[in-house]
Amino acid sequence: MDPLISRRALNRATLDRQHLLRRTGRSVVEVVEHLAGLQAQTPHTWYTGLWNRIEGFDPADAAGLLLSRELVRIALQRSTIHLVSARDCLAMRPLLEEVIGRGTRSAFGRQLTGVEPAELAAAGRALLEERPMTFTELGRELAERWPEHDPKALSMGVRWLVPLVQVPPRGVWGRSGPVAHTSAESWLDFRTPPMTPAGLVLRYLAAFGPASVMDAQTWSGLTRLGEVVESLDLVRFRDENGRTLYDLPDAVRPPEDVPAPVRLMYDFDNLFLSYADRSRVITERAKEVLKGFVRANVMPRAILADGVMAGDWTVTRAKGVSTLGLHLWQPVGALDEAEKEARRLLEFLAPDDEHEVRVFDGPSRT
Repeated sequence: MDPLISRRALNRATLDRQHLLRRTGRSVVEVVEHLAGLQAQTPHTWYTGLWNRIEGFDPADAAGLLLSRELVRIALQRSTIHLVSARDCLAMRPLLEEVIGRGTRSAFGRQLTGVEPAELAAAGRALLEERPMTFTELGRELAERWPEHDPKALSMGVRWLVPLVQVPPRGVWGRSGPVAHTSAESWLDFRTPPMTPAGLVLRYLAAFGPASVMDAQTWSGLTRLGEVVESLDLVRFRDENGRTLYDLPDAVRPPEDVPAPVRLMYDFDNLFLSYADRSRVITERAKEVLKGFVRANVMPRAILADGVMAGDWTVTRAKGVSTLGLHLWQPVGALDEAEKEARRLLEFLAPDDEHEVRVFDGPSRT
């Protein structure tokens, strides 16, 4: 029988892989590649994800890497925008095209009936490589060629068929800009071999393991990974619910009594989005509270205390004062530590403001 790994030990292994037990001195690109990307559909909140993981993180470093094209934002896992290295962008996108295509066909398949995919891809690529465009602009241009088809469906068809990166200044710290796109190939101007399903699974386990087949599928959006996992040289465990988990043979799995510091996570952190079974980081109490956020269509910025979701945090700004609210969903033993971490985060987010930290009982939304 496979050895048992407790939920708490699973939690500590995950936090260690995610650089959340201690901040790392690795470079921004190294951390982004180790994590196999950060979910980044919001322009700037992912910077907090890097601040949580990198000692002395300077947002100008990541912004500069976007401008130098060493990092890009592109639709990948789960068809959502991820921040990845240029290498991973070109390697992952061919493998994950089916994920983007599945969602596009589900939402817009009927509206694209009669449009030849190769023609649509060529037309969209030519327009976007001439100049970056928003999807609204792209759809308007494509509708001149296919006037009987919905412009939005046409632009989403190009999003599926052509790897598209969001170009700066969108995503650059302290700046804003339109959500404009061009092709990854023209933006990056180099080639790299596509990643295999086995390669993607190994990258996932390095950042999120131990994990199940369903966990890997939830993270990536891919299906039928069972045979891929079974073909790899991996170690196996069973969790407290009897599920089979897989891991890299040489991966570090810390003792379950290793202390976990308070972390203030950003709203779309993959720590919470990359498992079919999220119980390693989300308690039953947190699952109940999250229903209120789902009803409000809001993703909370979570307080991680003793390794699990224990509350959410908010920031308001008025008259040169930035106030960070700690909204506790359950008692937090390390409240002093949470308040100190909140002040450190305010120094990062609003260095020129005065700072205030307030503590509230209960979630910011119900």
